[in-house]
Amino acid sequence: MNIGQAASASGVSAKMIRHYEESGLLPAARRTESGYRQYDVNEVHTLRFIRHSRDLGFSLAEIAELVSLWQNRRRPSRQVKALAQAHIQELEQKAAELMAMKSALEHLVHCCHGDDRPECPILEGLAGAAAVAPPSTVKRMAQRVAL
Repeated sequence: MNIGQAASASGVSAKMIRHYEESGLLPAARRTESGYRQYDVNEVHTLRFIRHSRDLGFSLAEIAELVSLWQNRRRPSRQVKALAQAHIQELEQKAAELMAMKSALEHLVHCCHGDDRPECPILEGLAGAAAVAPPSTVKRMAQRVAL
């Protein structure tokens, strides 16, 4: 099947299929004489595996390791479990950070009257947090927003 058909069958866009090939996550596709990529059922199955892994928030590096473990029928399941448990811990940390951000924002919203006055505790709080926060905290705040 061509890249469009593989994209439809796997739920992964053609652009992402190309990206996965370029990054080595998926082997380079066979090509027709005219240069079109060709995929078989096994590669589509791998693409679905990758998509499901992405849906669970695994990084590309973690997915590469998972694909390798998945394809190695002699691997011990403890390696897979350890990787999944580490990912759970990362997700729990992100969830805690998101809840802290939500709580801080809820506090700022609660303090704001939301009327016609120009005073706004939300803007003042945001300006104050950025003005007094050390660079490492500002960097962490920016990374959290990127989530």
